[in-house]
Amino acid sequence: MSTILKIENVRKTYPSFTLKDVSFEVEPGQIMGFIGRNGAGKTTTLKCIMNLVHADSGNISAFDKDMKKYELENKQRIGFALSELNYYPNKTIRQLMNVTKRFYKQFDEQKFNEACRLFNLNIDKKLEELSSGMKVKFSVAVALSHHAELLILDEPTSGLDPVSREEVLDIFRQIVKNKDRAILFSTHITSDLDKCATDITYIHNGEIIYTGKKKDFINSYLFIKDKSFNKNLLNEYISYKELDDHIEGLIKADKKDVFIENNIEPVEPDLEQIMVYIERSKDQNESFNL
Repeated sequence: MSTILKIENVRKTYPSFTLKDVSFEVEPGQIMGFIGRNGAGKTTTLKCIMNLVHADSGNISAFDKDMKKYELENKQRIGFALSELNYYPNKTIRQLMNVTKRFYKQFDEQKFNEACRLFNLNIDKKLEELSSGMKVKFSVAVALSHHAELLILDEPTSGLDPVSREEVLDIFRQIVKNKDRAILFSTHITSDLDKCATDITYIHNGEIIYTGKKKDFINSYLFIKDKSFNKNLLNEYISYKELDDHIEGLIKADKKDVFIENNIEPVEPDLEQIMVYIERSKDQNESFNL
């Protein structure tokens, strides 16, 4: 099995939004970070994958089997969690676990309890008593407890404190260590992707503008901080902003010599800088191409 998940030309149209022929793949051993600003189509895409939203067109397969035709079989092998968890608020975690385990043939109650201990999650608390961060921990614990080969998670680290977030990222790295499982997770916390993602899929306004290796994505850009205020170079930026004491912005890596010739030394950006300035450019010019 060379591909765990394959999405081909998936389209979904709403009155005010369209998912535009989304295509990407997730392979064993990958931690795929799914990024884009709020409303870009991340959650809609994940719901289409799980057949919670019916795509208008396109194909989705997991483990080389069509997700519609083999939905029940495939979902036994997938751990899935949305960012919001609001069902049965008066039930305890223990009660919810007892219901959930009936749906998975390989549900491992011991692994679930271990995950709850790791996350400092009291299984006798009611769902309505949990913070948003604790709800995320519960969702991740369930996803880890039926030996899933693919985890699909929507904003799994949102609302977590830094220590808990690091624990979850450590678990992600451990999950894919043997190269037989994979994780696809959406997030707006780009520092998490800096720490653990192997690959990036970037969606803007319902359209994929990049999918591939994280290092290749980062290496294709450079960050500029120009204290000389050289405005003759403004057209070389993808986008920029003028601050009190310098101009800063993002450039394509192949533009670096122009800046070096003007005694401006480009530096490697982080994912947040790349995303901020690409989105800034897209807001200004929807015709921009990566």
